Amino acid sequence: MDYFNYKRRHTSVTEIGNTPLGGANPIRIQSMANVSTMDTEAAVDQAIGMIKAGAEYVRFTAQGEREAQNLRNIRERLDEQGFTAPLVADIHFNPKAADVAALYVEKVRINPGNYVDKARKFEQKDYTDEEYASELQRIRNRFLPFLRLCRENNTAIRVGVNHGSLSDRIMSRYGDTPEGMVESCMEFLRLCAEEKFDNVVISIKASNTVVMIRTARLLALTMDAEGMNYPLHLGVTEAGDGEDGRLKSAAGIGALLADGIGDTIRASLSEDPEAELPVARKLVDYIAGRENHKPVTASASPLFDYLSMTRRKSRSVNGIGGNNPPIVVSNKSLETLKDKPRPDWVYTTPENIGKTDSFKNHIVDSKFYNPEQGAYPCFSSSETEELICCRAATKFISLTYNDLNADIIRLLKTEQNTVVILSSSHINCVGEMRAFMHALLDAGCDVPVILRRDYGENDEETLQIKAGADFGALLADGFGDGIMLCNDGDKCCDAETLNGYMFGILQAVRVRISRTEYISCPGCGRTLFDLQKTIAQVKAATSGMKGLKIGIMGCIVNGPGEMADADYGYVGAGRGRISLYKGKNCILKNIPEEDAVMRLLEIIEKT
Repeated sequence: MDYFNYKRRHTSVTEIGNTPLGGANPIRIQSMANVSTMDTEAAVDQAIGMIKAGAEYVRFTAQGEREAQNLRNIRERLDEQGFTAPLVADIHFNPKAADVAALYVEKVRINPGNYVDKARKFEQKDYTDEEYASELQRIRNRFLPFLRLCRENNTAIRVGVNHGSLSDRIMSRYGDTPEGMVESCMEFLRLCAEEKFDNVVISIKASNTVVMIRTARLLALTMDAEGMNYPLHLGVTEAGDGEDGRLKSAAGIGALLADGIGDTIRASLSEDPEAELPVARKLVDYIAGRENHKPVTASASPLFDYLSMTRRKSRSVNGIGGNNPPIVVSNKSLETLKDKPRPDWVYTTPENIGKTDSFKNHIVDSKFYNPEQGAYPCFSSSETEELICCRAATKFISLTYNDLNADIIRLLKTEQNTVVILSSSHINCVGEMRAFMHALLDAGCDVPVILRRDYGENDEETLQIKAGADFGALLADGFGDGIMLCNDGDKCCDAETLNGYMFGILQAVRVRISRTEYISCPGCGRTLFDLQKTIAQVKAATSGMKGLKIGIMGCIVNGPGEMADADYGYVGAGRGRISLYKGKNCILKNIPEEDAVMRLLEIIEKT
């Protein structure tokens, strides 16, 4: 992998019906149905809608053998109407259902955490070496015949690990860690390699983007070390809906795509399945547009740990850098800024200074400022006239990677009140800005850096995806003491919207929490209540509770595990029945759906 220059990771090819995956094939996009797999007509209609929206694979849940058997009818009906996109069966807890589904669909997803292991009980049990080995043998005895069945039927498999459904056995040895997720996956991949079964795809997902990114990176390196190169399916589970879901998906998936990791993606939104496809397509096209770009000449600093994802150490300058959370800088005029959300600094022109007393922190655009008429020190880069300055207490300098030289680095190290605003116009802006940050690491320069990206988008969703992917990748690496999102599109966005995106991106990468976070699943055929309506109700009742994490899960498969770091949880327990959690502990079980939101609020208020 070239950390600074975009190139897709080399993988083997997995044959999935008429749409092969990996190798030189394009990055595929997919979605999942949320209707009952037993409702053939609804399933076919929804599959056609997804395919028309761009889905190259369509997934259905198969809770049992009956659902798996009905996939045959769905496949036949789609074929009759000329829709040949491969179907995928999603299996949890029931290996017999996987056996049946392998006869009728092009790919079967199994979850290592519950393929033969029981549902996670969050119980700490110490396994002896003999007990642990016995469990591995039980997996072998069940999984190898399944692989042989898939080979006979030309069926691909996905080994799909979810953070929320690691087995108690894995938890006993590795804990709730990326290392545990990778080992859970590798146990099955080693059996695939032993059996010489190559029609394999891997996914290793989490609702926490930092965990998801680190785990996928670790898995790729672990496979390399063991001579494996299976293709990867990427996704942020339970990403949520609306703006939050798009920013979170773009940040998590985009960071890995920027590394060249990923051969198919799903944007798991708590919305209609068709809504996921444009998000996935825009993200894939944006990152893939970097192919064959002008090379970025740089080398990785030995001080950088690709897997640690810890924030770079910088000095503190007037609340920027150091141990301060990353700041938000708005470049919109002061007149357009209202009460929420409030940026930390405003990048503006001298004539706007003082128009509002509520902003004490201003970065003045010196293209409209004459330093000879004031006492503010200014710096200029060697190649640009883009000068910036502000109060004498804080000195800003606008730089790109091409501006960086020994004199500039000396200035940045000497002038302790200096802050860099880093920008890039390179098509691979992430690679070039990474190069700048690695140069600072090598030079031992601890200047705070604000990341600036300029766009010209007229579509809000496109802007969310691009900004989420660019800032998300850099922030996930530990780079950035602040962000500044600028957009010159005629139709979007106002100051409040842009500020909201910036706060949302920082929260998506878990570097600054400023509002309630909702960990909500996209729903599937297992969901037995109106997920979208419920999410809207919970949001309306709790959105003002700053800093809370609330999980909203359609069923028990990943519920308690995926929302393990949430403060409260709302989990489907049966048709019209809900269980409410505080942390990992179930507080109320199987209560009527119509009472659940009110009871959730009561639990929160009592805390």
